[in-house]
Parts: sequence; C-alpha cells; structure tokens
Amino acid sequence: MTNPSEDISHLKKLPLHAQHERFGAHFGAFGDWYVPLYYTSVIEEHETVRNGVGVFDISHMGEFFVRGKDARRVVNDWMTNDLEKLSPGRALYSPVCRENGGIVDDVVVMMEETDQYMIVVNAANIEKDFAWFDSHRKGEVVLENASDGMALLAVQGPQSRPVIQALFGIDLSPISYYHFVKFDSQFGEILLSETGYTGEEGFEIFCSVSKVLPLFQRLMEAGKPFGLKPIGFGARDTLRLESRFLLYGHDMTDETNPLEAGLGWTIGWTKENFIGKQALEAARKEGFKRRLIGFELEDRGIAREGCPVFVEGQPVGKVTSGTHSPTLKCGIGLAYVAIEHAKIGQAIDIEIRGKYTKARIVKTPFYKRANSSLSKGVS
Repeated sequence: MTNPSEDISHLKKLPLHAQHERFGAHFGAFGDWYVPLYYTSVIEEHETVRNGVGVFDISHMGEFFVRGKDARRVVNDWMTNDLEKLSPGRALYSPVCRENGGIVDDVVVMMEETDQYMIVVNAANIEKDFAWFDSHRKGEVVLENASDGMALLAVQGPQSRPVIQALFGIDLSPISYYHFVKFDSQFGEILLSETGYTGEEGFEIFCSVSKVLPLFQRLMEAGKPFGLKPIGFGARDTLRLESRFLLYGHDMTDETNPLEAGLGWTIGWTKENFIGKQALEAARKEGFKRRLIGFELEDRGIAREGCPVFVEGQPVGKVTSGTHSPTLKCGIGLAYVAIEHAKIGQAIDIEIRGKYTKARIVKTPFYKRANSSLSKGVS
C-alpha cells in the first residue's frame, strides 16, 4: 500500500515490487530503496519467522566478485577476520576497517574457489565499498560489482529447511551454518547459503534478477504447506535486534571500531597484517572509552536512535537502535555507553520524548534459539 502524498520518485524499487503490492505490502523508505515494511503486522510477521517460516526480498543488498591469482591475499588484507578459516563452499562474517580502525562496512565473504570470492555488502554502502576495495586492490585481482544483476531472497525460520528442500529437491545435508552450494536449476545458476539476519535457521538464495520472479512464485507454492509468508523490513529489524545483529550506519559506523561494537571475535589477531590492524592493536592495549551494550526498558516505551542515556543524572551515552521486542514483550535496544558504566545489571535512565525512562543493561543476545550456534548474518 502506497501513500499517494509520498514522493517516491527518487527511490529504487525491488525487482519483486509488483509481487509485494499483490500481497498487500505497506511500503516505506529504507535508505535509497522503497521496500515492504509489513504486510499484515510487524508482530505477526516476527512471530511467523520465530515459529514457522517467512521469506524476505533483500535484493537491495550488494554483491561483489573478486577473482585472480592474488584474490585470497588481497581479500584477507581487506578483512579483519581470517580467510585462512575458509575452504571452497564456506563463508565468514567480517568487518572491513579503515587504517584508523573505523568500520567501513560489515560483510559476508563466500569462498567459491581459492582464487574467487563473493562479498555481500550492505545496500547503503555499495558505491562506497566498491570504491574502497578498488583503491586497496593490489596484484592480479579483478573486482566486479554484480549488484544490479543479482537478486536475493532470505527464507528464515524453523521450517526453512523443508521449504528449501521442496523448492529445489536437492540434498541439504552438506549445508550447515555459514556453508553454501552452487548449482544449476530451472531458475538459472543458484548460490544457496545457510546464512541470515534473524537468529533462526535460514537460507539465502542468490540468483539472477531475470529469474527471481519465477523463483519467487515457485517458492511461495513450495512453501504453502509449511505456512510460508512474505515478511517485511519491520520484522527484519525486530528479529535482528533481538539477536543482537548490528545494523551498519546505526550500531556501527566509520566512527566506531569492532572492539567497541563487541565484535572482537571477528578480528584475526594472528594474521600477519590487515588494514586497521595497528590501530586495533593499540585500542586493545590502551583500552577504549565506550562499549555497545544491550538494555531492557523497565518502564513502558521505545527508545529510538539518538536517545540520551544517563546514570544518576549524568550523560553517559546514546541509543543506536531500539524497538519493542515481540518475544520479550518489552522495549529493548543497543547503546554506546562510557566503559565504566558498561556492566551487566547497571541501572540507566533513557530520555524518551523529554522524560526519563528506567532501563537496565542486560546480557545479549536478547533472544537465542535453542541449540543455536548462530552469530551474525548480513542479509
């Protein structure tokens, strides 16, 4: 459903926009894109993914290919994480840092061959990331921006595996978390990964834009016996926040480093070198002044980005993301606070619409599914 008074002429539309209209989507702006925010309600769609299965159209995401004799060395220099962990068919999550340790973006790297990689980047950063990678390209390496020609569907939830099995009819047993396969299908070449941004088991399907419509239509048919529903970006945000998956431009920016953001586990300290290593080693040694924490509101309300955080009347930080948690039935969020107050159990006040609201720093993730080893996806 489109607001007739809203000027959307400058916004890009997803390749399945007409399908989202057919399903009754309510649209809104997300960066430079006009996307489905919800179809029925955010809470209903959130619970569909937590308890059943849903599909997100996230074709706004960017995909780069890096090929060549020096691809492994060059991509490893770009990433804080260590590509030595990878073999063909495996993926990893990594920040990309500037020399000063600030985060350029957080990405997923997929190793197709030792000399060929796909990097999945955030939609808002496609042009910035491509320019940054290109300016740090050395040796025999070809960098391709394939974003305009690729589409991406994320099938997420406890029932995602049988839906994918019904769709493609392939053996999924070789695919585990952060693994992927490539194969030819009636929808052209498919890259299928077990990745996601919801905290549930899920798969992401990369295909050509020219094939995404028949793929989506067949997916909805295959998923009907399992209750598959289209899910909007509103539930995508509540799901990722409950799972403490960070959103670039909010929870991390060029002005934050991975240590402050709680992403120290993504840093390959034993690597000989990577861009930003010297700055991050200094931050680890000298300490840092703030940390990204999770909080739960003890009063009613929703703390939005930019809300000030106080301890005993003194300002100590600001909220970066906040929402109402459909699972916890309370307000939750993330905030950067001064390191001396970044302790589990710390009482804080958050100023919401000019009034103090009581909250408490809690352990994150706010939600973790049973038997989960999930950490972070980029979908």
